[in-house]
Amino acid sequence: MTTVSTPTRNRRNRRAEILEAAARLFAARGFHGVSIEDIGGAVGVSGPALYRHFTGKEALLSEMLLDISSRLRESAVAAATTSSDPREILDALLNVQITFAIEQPALITVHDRELGNVPEPERRQIRRLQRLYVEEWVTVLAELHPACPAARLRAATHAVFGLLNSTPHSAGELPGRDMRPLLRAMARAAIDAAVNAR
Repeated sequence: MTTVSTPTRNRRNRRAEILEAAARLFAARGFHGVSIEDIGGAVGVSGPALYRHFTGKEALLSEMLLDISSRLRESAVAAATTSSDPREILDALLNVQITFAIEQPALITVHDRELGNVPEPERRQIRRLQRLYVEEWVTVLAELHPACPAARLRAATHAVFGLLNSTPHSAGELPGRDMRPLLRAMARAAIDAAVNAR
């Protein structure tokens, strides 16, 4: 039996292809250094053809960062339902963040540098999704370290994200199979140091 691709699926795949190409270009040249024509050229279409998918560069950037923020939050929620053991949930959360850090360094760079170019309503949504993602971590860490204040756990979570999200700079020489255990060990050491610091 032959599967026929639907126009909706093709359009969704094309949007994902455009977002991926735009992330690479924004990371390499900056938001203002990339034109619609550049993005179109990267996916083999004319610049104006992109307007069938996005109203402009700001809309493209907004969807890019909203999408990854939403996917990270959804993955964290899914991880929290995989087990009743907070240690296993923390392992799953680390896997989510490490996979993102290894596989999506361009998105990390774009978020760090270009969030200010996202219109305010969408920027608020991104920030809200990110706060919810952080709180998934804080909830699990609080179960593991009930005597540790929530503010310290929250600060530790942000610090761990900073460490893991260093991959645009730190992952050049090591392949992913070697970076993954290294990042996991460093993240666990950072959490232990944070909760035990005096």
